[in-house]
Amino acid sequence: MEASSDERGRRKGGLITMPFIIGNEGFAKVASTGLLPNMVLYLIGVYKLRLGKAANIIFLWYAASNFSPLFGAFVADSFLGRFLSIALGSIITFLGTALLWLTAMKPELRPSQSSATTSQMAFLLTSLALISIGIGGISCSLPFGADQLNNKSNPNNQRVLESFIGCLFTGFAQVIVVAYKNRKLSLPPRNSAGNYHRRKGSDLLVPTNKLRFLNKACIIKNPEQDITPDGSASNPWNLCTTDQVEELKAIIKVLPLWSTSIMMSVSTSQTSFRVLQAKTMNRHITPNFQIPPGSFSSFMMFSIFVTVGIYDRIALPLASRIAHKQVRISAKTRIGIGLVFCVLDFIASALIENKRRKKAIGEGFAENPNGVVDMSAMWLLVHHALMGMGEAFNAIGQSEFYYAEFPRTMSSIGSALYSLGMGVGNLMASVIVNVVDGVSSRGGRESWVSDNLNKGRYDLYFWVLAGIESEFCVLFSL
Repeated sequence: MEASSDERGRRKGGLITMPFIIGNEGFAKVASTGLLPNMVLYLIGVYKLRLGKAANIIFLWYAASNFSPLFGAFVADSFLGRFLSIALGSIITFLGTALLWLTAMKPELRPSQSSATTSQMAFLLTSLALISIGIGGISCSLPFGADQLNNKSNPNNQRVLESFIGCLFTGFAQVIVVAYKNRKLSLPPRNSAGNYHRRKGSDLLVPTNKLRFLNKACIIKNPEQDITPDGSASNPWNLCTTDQVEELKAIIKVLPLWSTSIMMSVSTSQTSFRVLQAKTMNRHITPNFQIPPGSFSSFMMFSIFVTVGIYDRIALPLASRIAHKQVRISAKTRIGIGLVFCVLDFIASALIENKRRKKAIGEGFAENPNGVVDMSAMWLLVHHALMGMGEAFNAIGQSEFYYAEFPRTMSSIGSALYSLGMGVGNLMASVIVNVVDGVSSRGGRESWVSDNLNKGRYDLYFWVLAGIESEFCVLFSL
């Protein structure tokens, strides 16, 4: 729904709708984000699940929540429209949240003494699935908000943001298919612009020399058969435009760098283990007040805000004043800095967990995972500070890098890639946990990711993650 006017001339949409659009997505984010840190305690304490299974459910749920906006945008742009998608997404998210609330309110929907039944688990997983599906619809709020703003350069008031999901699933597939069909064709000379099909009004006359095999997708073989009178391709599965080819090249170009940032998502997805750590440590601020274990993740958000503020308002102006010129750190450098902070985070986490575990065993809590050790939970702020700094550099660096590398028509794909990376990172985190669990528990040994933190070796698990992240840093530097 774009901003428009009704029959009386009263304007619909526009800036007046923005508080409602922002508020709708904001409240949805608060609900889903607030559930995540405490979900592991709910699954272990109420549903009697093993820590590994509970962590996998959370990983997969969070991955689905990051993948669903991609499909939500596709459905919105191709079938339902953004307004209806947001409305349905809000209803579905509310329904999923209500079902999850019912599991806490109705005793018959959760296990009493033994493990959960199949129907009880199905009810729980259905509620989580509905929340993820609903998030996919609500994610259209940003482009829908842009639709409310009049674009003076667009007299037809077309959508401000391009439909990027259709481009991903359709346009890119067309380039690959047509390039394969034309694989035996010879490439025309570089100065023969008339041999390449271009989008109407495009300044891109010929494709670049990079990934030249894809250029065959936009070669005009027979102008009379391939081109319609209005200048478009008669069959987009037989002829693509130079713009489509270059857009696919831009995606392929950033994939290696994008893949190195997946580990950032692996790091931020370790919330479940951090919450259990905090639960076993002294969380008291005053004798009568202690921080809930699930609330420690808010310190990471605080670290992000502080890091961005110091970097943008203090560090860069000070460096520019000292150097007597404008000082800027490139987007790729900031992504690399974020990865280094991620490695430091895992190293610090391993050292802190090793100290916590030794204290727990020394104080007689080896068989009691719920025992609170004489160690301040404020040690965990080191992790949250490092993770926040890493996320601040990496996430913003990724956004700026994609914005600089992609053509203007692909400006929305950067956010899609970031969301996709978060989803892949959560899937990778699930795989890592399962592999570590399977390998470390061979021969009847206690798993490193045991239900009992004091008997497990989560310090070694964090060292494994530090090693994997270090390898990603090496790949990034190549």
